[in-house]
Amino acid sequence: MSDRRFAERVAVVTGGAKGIGRAVASRLARGGARIVVSGRDGAALERACAELRSEGGDAIWAQGDVSKPGDADALCAKTLEAFGRADILVNNAGVTRDNLVMRLSEEDWDQVIDTNLKGSFLCIRSFTRPMMKQRWGRIVNMSSVVGLIGNPGQSNYVASKAGVVGLTKAVAKELASRHITVNAVAPGFIETAMTADLSEKVREGLKAQIPLGRLGSADDVAHAVAFLCSEEAGYVTGQVLSVDGGMRM
Repeated sequence: MSDRRFAERVAVVTGGAKGIGRAVASRLARGGARIVVSGRDGAALERACAELRSEGGDAIWAQGDVSKPGDADALCAKTLEAFGRADILVNNAGVTRDNLVMRLSEEDWDQVIDTNLKGSFLCIRSFTRPMMKQRWGRIVNMSSVVGLIGNPGQSNYVASKAGVVGLTKAVAKELASRHITVNAVAPGFIETAMTADLSEKVREGLKAQIPLGRLGSADDVAHAVAFLCSEEAGYVTGQVLSVDGGMRM
């Protein structure tokens, strides 16, 4: 799918070097957006930008940790310095540190909450000002199906992704008068590095729970994000779009 619906737009994708973030960056770039990808791994970010440019996109990268206020502010500053505006923010950066709650360390709890939830808040706070001045913006936060239904052994991850839903709804109400929409996407089980290590037995068990009978692809999620970032979704805000093959029906 190729179009120019994002021509003149600047899109920032956190955690944009690989997996879902990489697919989102590519999808928005194919639509004409200029891209800023951020993350902790400079080499991976550089590779992602080189690939985006080879596909005809205009992309830069910014290394940093979105859970740190200074890094979130620096990401916004670099975006404005490079492109003069910031239209789209996709809060995709996320980590997992799975364990049963009785064995879960405070450090693993904090790291997941800080990256997945606090990082989304910090980036929203940083990018809200330029979007308000423009009186236009699209913010898409990455939640998860487990943030809506729970999952054993992932209390920290589930809490962070459920928190993203609440954050999305609150900020959507705050920013609606400035023509800024805020939505969340809740992927189901997607073929990424996070699911690559699952055993075949576990994978078959997951497929049995999914009416469409397969794990999703990163592109499935990217297409949903692209819709929410488009002009066509201008009357959609405060919503959670599940991309889970019908798992939550």
